[in-house]
Amino acid sequence: MPTILTFGDSNTHGTPPLTVRGVYERIGSGTRWPTVMAKDLGPDWTLVEEGLPGRTTCFPDPVMGAHMDARPALRMALESHGPIDVLTIMLGTNDTKAMFGVTPEAICGGLASLISITEMPELQARHGGFRTLIICPPPVKIAGVLAGEFFGGDTKSRALPALYKALADHRNCGFLNAGDHIEVSALDGVHYEPASHVTLGHAVAKAVTALVG
Repeated sequence: MPTILTFGDSNTHGTPPLTVRGVYERIGSGTRWPTVMAKDLGPDWTLVEEGLPGRTTCFPDPVMGAHMDARPALRMALESHGPIDVLTIMLGTNDTKAMFGVTPEAICGGLASLISITEMPELQARHGGFRTLIICPPPVKIAGVLAGEFFGGDTKSRALPALYKALADHRNCGFLNAGDHIEVSALDGVHYEPASHVTLGHAVAKAVTALVG
């Protein structure tokens, strides 16, 4: 049975659009995009969900914690689960927060460091070889309770699709631009409405099928 590991942040975890801070909610199984994707792929596939709200490609968060840096988390996930056949990575939204002060190129560099981890010979051998699908998140909007944190993030995030696509081509990864299929919620400018999760799940399933086909 093939196994897919979905690695990302709150939008992989299934956090709904926020109207207040500090309340934990999660979109249900069957609606959040990894589970929609898994259903489309079929009963032979096993899904491992690994989404952490606040996760960045490579930046420790001074507020949420150093463990928001995805690099050690990805290494642990790849050593905890398996064998896997496909890995999806959708990160970069949180990297656009104003407090990190980084460029789109630096965000893409953080993603490149994650791809380097996936290419480590010992990890590829552990899983018998696996393919990686890079998913570029849709651009953020400056709205709602998260507007202050994401000041300038709209401009940065709009530059990411071209950079991520070039990186995917260079490193022999699959690529999907989520922004071609969905938008973030106008409510908080970062998270996805349930209907968008469903749409994205269908799109990712098609991309995974093309990647392994």
